[in-house]
Amino acid sequence: MKQFIFIIVLISFIDMFAQLPILSPFAKELGATPALIGIAVGMYSFSNMFGNILAGYWIDKHGPKKVLLAGFFLTGLFLLLYIFVTTPWQLIAVRFLHGLFSGFLVPAAFTVVANSGKEGKQGKSMAVTGVAVGISAIIGPAFGGIIASKYGVNWVFLIIAIVMLVIFILSAFVIPNKTAQITRKIDPSVTTLVALLKSPMLLTSYSGAFSLMFAQGVLAYMLPLQVESLQFGTQYSGILLSTFGITAILIFALPTNRLFDRYQYHNTMMAGMSIIGIALIFLSLSTSLSLLFISMVVYGTGFAFLFPSISAMLVKHTDHGTRGKAFGLFYAFFSLGVVVGSSITGVLAVSFATGFVIAACILFANTVWMLLYFRSKAQVTERME
Repeated sequence: MKQFIFIIVLISFIDMFAQLPILSPFAKELGATPALIGIAVGMYSFSNMFGNILAGYWIDKHGPKKVLLAGFFLTGLFLLLYIFVTTPWQLIAVRFLHGLFSGFLVPAAFTVVANSGKEGKQGKSMAVTGVAVGISAIIGPAFGGIIASKYGVNWVFLIIAIVMLVIFILSAFVIPNKTAQITRKIDPSVTTLVALLKSPMLLTSYSGAFSLMFAQGVLAYMLPLQVESLQFGTQYSGILLSTFGITAILIFALPTNRLFDRYQYHNTMMAGMSIIGIALIFLSLSTSLSLLFISMVVYGTGFAFLFPSISAMLVKHTDHGTRGKAFGLFYAFFSLGVVVGSSITGVLAVSFATGFVIAACILFANTVWMLLYFRSKAQVTERME
């Protein structure tokens, strides 16, 4: 069962990562302006937010199986619509539908993983799950870039759609029908979401998720255009994006994953944000393939510290009755980060160097406020003692 959930996480993220090296050039080929390219890249994540939040409610009410099945089936169907896209606005419409229903997948899968993890080992559990994310970050961009350059963009979407529909069929038989045990009544109103947002530790986790995916949104928009402007092949966009995945997966899978439970989650979170910020500064200055690859190794190191830390913090501060909603909000902040990152850089029509610097500043700013918050919290605790 755990192995199959691992595959589900892998496929869910491959769907996202495979788009990274191809969306900006694809939208550009359709005649999109810089602003429309940014909207097209960000639209998937914009609608993904709503899918994440809806999934959170349905997971807590009915369990993850129905949510996963609906997500895989509908995502597979809407992926097929990319084949018929001929204008930028059609692309934006398809991106909306694709993002909405793919938003069901990850919260459901991660809720299952979190509920089955051992108390006090959430960091290691999320790091191991991060291996699936890392593998998808390796396979997805390389697959998208190589297939698009050899056979065309349509084949990327067609192959992923077929895989989604196959996983839908397998999930119907493999995932048990038993729903999660709810220990208290779940409030179906929006006040539950507000209560989750008012929790300082969860808000820290959400801020980390937003920061990570803001950077990812800028990277998804800018890196393929940077590679193109430096006159390297399209396939290098995918290979570069896979490089950060290889780096992250090594840190996730090796004994280094013990670090996530040895140190406080907020410390590894702030370290990850700072490292990604440094990587983005390096990217803004990179003019050769070697420098680009070094920058992506640094980026992958930051990703490896940040991702399991923010996930484990969420698991630590929720229970079975609220975890679905909490993960739904968590991935909504993921999506919001991509939307804001890609849209702002698109609307402002900034250069790739400026875009990377803007993302780095957001990460550094979030690191500073977290550092000040946790330092003041520690001082209050010392006075009480």
